[in-house]
Amino acid sequence: MLANSAATLPQGHYLIEPYLFDVHTPHGNGFGSLTYINYGLADRLTVGLIPVFGYNRVDGGPNASGIGMGDLSVLAQYRLTQFQEGSWLPTISVQLEETFPTGKYDRLHNRPADAQGSGAYTTIVQINTQTYFWMPSGRILRTRFNVSQAFSRRVDVTDVSVYGTGQGFRGHAKPGSSFYANAAWEYSVTQNWVLALDLTYRHNRNTRVTGTDTSDPLGLPGQQEVRSNSGPSVAFAFAPAIEYNLSANVGVLFGTRVILGNRRTTRSVTPALAINYVH
Repeated sequence: MLANSAATLPQGHYLIEPYLFDVHTPHGNGFGSLTYINYGLADRLTVGLIPVFGYNRVDGGPNASGIGMGDLSVLAQYRLTQFQEGSWLPTISVQLEETFPTGKYDRLHNRPADAQGSGAYTTIVQINTQTYFWMPSGRILRTRFNVSQAFSRRVDVTDVSVYGTGQGFRGHAKPGSSFYANAAWEYSVTQNWVLALDLTYRHNRNTRVTGTDTSDPLGLPGQQEVRSNSGPSVAFAFAPAIEYNLSANVGVLFGTRVILGNRRTTRSVTPALAINYVH
């Protein structure tokens, strides 16, 4: 459900995989869609787009004013090796992804739920691996293990934002880098039915916000300096899923991602439905 494939598309072929999901937290819901649109530029090279849209509902406050566009990502994945039966070497690919801050993230005024992005240009470097095991039942267990590192640029921030700033704030935010690891297993129960499980770990470094507050809520003269640090955070998650393949080209997947909450990570449950079409 979550782990990208290390395989690349044959030249001239494409994949379209839209996801519909609901991020349910203790204080609201984030309804959204995320779509992978990938194209085989060469047998070893796949390029793609990932547009995101969403709508937020919050408890005890105004909901989003409408459906908004999130941050847009473009990617390129180059396959280094190809799995061969009887060999220990998995399929290995290197993936480069760039996220553009097309989603609203600041100047939110009295509707923080309108936020759909981070405001930051983010570069992700990822290694994807995939291999296969033949089980005693004669069925195939496909396994994936991916690791990535994300680096974000500094963001200009004005007024109410996703970084916890208030009306009258003028300054910057520097999101910390993020390490992500994902292990996944897919077991072919039959030719059509597949069971899957993802386990993930994410470590986010400190995000620093600096600037001035011009709203002067205390009636003090001049601008008040603002400095804050989020501190590092970690998040563990698991995502069981089931997939039904209608044909060699079309599959339907339903799964649920569960992020285990802690002191700096909000607990969430995200059911998702996806359709996978390959041509």
